[in-house]
Amino acid sequence: MADYKKYAKEVFAIEAKAIADLGKQLDQSFNHAVDLVLKSKGRFVVCGVGKSGLVGAKISATLASTGTPSMFMHPVEAFHGDLGMLKKEDVLLAISYSGETEELLKLIPYIKALNIKIISISGNPTSTLAKNCNHHLNIKVYKEACPLELAPTSSTTATMAMGDALAVALMKARQFKPEDFAKFHPGGSLGRKLLTTVESCMFKKNLPIVKPSDTMQQVINAMSSGRLGLAVVAISEKVTGIITDGDLRRAMDKHTAQLFSLKAKEIMTANPRTIDKKMMMADAEALMNEHKITSLLITNKTKKLEGIVQIYSLNK
Repeated sequence: MADYKKYAKEVFAIEAKAIADLGKQLDQSFNHAVDLVLKSKGRFVVCGVGKSGLVGAKISATLASTGTPSMFMHPVEAFHGDLGMLKKEDVLLAISYSGETEELLKLIPYIKALNIKIISISGNPTSTLAKNCNHHLNIKVYKEACPLELAPTSSTTATMAMGDALAVALMKARQFKPEDFAKFHPGGSLGRKLLTTVESCMFKKNLPIVKPSDTMQQVINAMSSGRLGLAVVAISEKVTGIITDGDLRRAMDKHTAQLFSLKAKEIMTANPRTIDKKMMMADAEALMNEHKITSLLITNKTKKLEGIVQIYSLNK
């Protein structure tokens, strides 16, 4: 079998240099572009044809999910009615590596007639597109990774990186937080953690509860039937302690012969950490990670047990 890894490594090296060069080419136009979008009361509309259009659609999706209202508009479709989607408060991001893409350039006069500001991304700062926009971002690459120097490779990678740079700069400027990200990703695991309360994830039926005076056999039976790896020690449902698998193992090591003569109160951890059912699941998991525990007890204001939440509860 031929070793094709050398070709992959060549591509990685060429495209890595293309991205590294972006930093050297970056100028004040980037700051102006970010400020323009921040001050805009409309959307950041991304426009491009072919590979630039495909990359542009991804850039638009990234922007939209990180706090910058955005949509993708195809230049050809724009001539057949989609221009009606634009409003004067919008900002247009026009992408063309050559800066001479006909379908895109034909659109520029109409965009300007709507008084919409234009940011362009191209590899030619003297191109027609660059000269007819408000701010130009230079993504010139020294060579394409394509051995024929024909297929957009390094240039599309550079375009993607510039789009990510815009999105991240806007996130930083807006102080975009994980909670904000979750609002746009409610279906993902992060969204569930950040938007879900403990109450919706906690175990609340057939809880393994024992009394302080219960025997070790009763404690073991409760832990086995509860299948949560613990037993809650309570008096009239008010929590006084907790017995985990770890507590049980330590008791077995220390009191091997007398284990079954012990009572629950003698091996429990008194005054265990408890939380309110309205706490966000993300905060509960952070608390468990901080204290290196896998379970938390949910109680009300009178310390009455209401449920148990575990670090893997979101996957149940």
